[in-house]
Amino acid sequence: MNRIHGFGISVLFFLISFTGFAQSINDLQNKKAETTKEIEYTTRLLEENQKSQRSSLNQLNLLTSQIKQRNNLISTINSEISIYDECIANNELSIEILETDLKKLKDEYAQMIRLAYKNKSSSDVFLFLLSSENVNQAYRRLLYIRRYSEYRKNQAETISSVQEVLTENKARLEKQKMSRQDLVSQTQTERKQLSRSQSQQNNQLQKLQDQKRDLQKKLRNQRKIEQQLENEIQKIIAEEARKNQEEGGSGFALTPEQKLIGNNFEQNKQRIPWPVERGVVVERFGVHQHPVLTNIQVRNNGVNIATEIGAKARSVFNGEVSKVFGISGGNTAVIIRHGVFLTVYSNLKEVLVKAGDKVTTKQIIGTVFTDFDDDNKTILKFQIWKENQKLNPEDWIVR
Repeated sequence: MNRIHGFGISVLFFLISFTGFAQSINDLQNKKAETTKEIEYTTRLLEENQKSQRSSLNQLNLLTSQIKQRNNLISTINSEISIYDECIANNELSIEILETDLKKLKDEYAQMIRLAYKNKSSSDVFLFLLSSENVNQAYRRLLYIRRYSEYRKNQAETISSVQEVLTENKARLEKQKMSRQDLVSQTQTERKQLSRSQSQQNNQLQKLQDQKRDLQKKLRNQRKIEQQLENEIQKIIAEEARKNQEEGGSGFALTPEQKLIGNNFEQNKQRIPWPVERGVVVERFGVHQHPVLTNIQVRNNGVNIATEIGAKARSVFNGEVSKVFGISGGNTAVIIRHGVFLTVYSNLKEVLVKAGDKVTTKQIIGTVFTDFDDDNKTILKFQIWKENQKLNPEDWIVR
């Protein structure tokens, strides 16, 4: 009975551990599917940009994003392989244990059969009972015979159960090994794709090295655009502060409804939808090295999101449009207030809202501008502010 009990515990432990492995593998497969979609979308944007056969900073940024995505995908596949390695090792161990148990069970059962054969005569059993010293002893011997018969039956059923689990485990092990091999093949394919992307990135970088003067000019223009945008945001913040100071407060002057919207906005951190339906972050928040110009740093108050031609910009949360204005060389910008938070959408055309409009989550506010003279570059510039504090949008939008 102890061996049967031990068999049950070992099988239960294996099933619990395998369930945990299956959940981890499922999570990684979902992550892998999402990353694959991102790579496919980035590839589509690259193909759209490369129609002009010219090198551009936007192409370089897209390639850099794609390389990061491929590295993430390879890392995810490797994590999945590691789980399969552990799962295969555990499965092999369980098979070894089950085979050992099965052999012992069969040996014991064979010994019982041999003993039963030696005493198969019903007269032997009858004599065994008659040789009892008294009625109580005869009754106990009868119970023993019945229990022994039941034990033989249970032993046969246990052997059948162990054999069944063993067969299932061996089949599962073969599937696991095949799945692992498929993942290894995927890794090899992705590494080849990664190598091609890195080669394209190096080619783009070398070509752009010859365009330094043009890139410096674009950077100067971009800084002017960013400064105009920041000035307008600061004007709104200053005006709100002035209104509130007149009422004896500080910071934004908010109605109860606006305070509620602001609280809801903050509570939805990391769950706020993207300002476009689909896109790729090609320039991140903060100060970082220019991708081509050496010893030159760029500062981004938000993120730059590459998207497709005709993409619609949308409000990321319920709020009120504070301002719609044009930027010299930077098209149109929209600022939406969500309590003490501001979201900023720039490089738009065909804006559909005006100051004072109430907007809802995912409501379309305009179309992202496409620069057909710059490899069909379609970039939405998106920022989040909390009063006069600049926030990293990637900490807020859903991943």
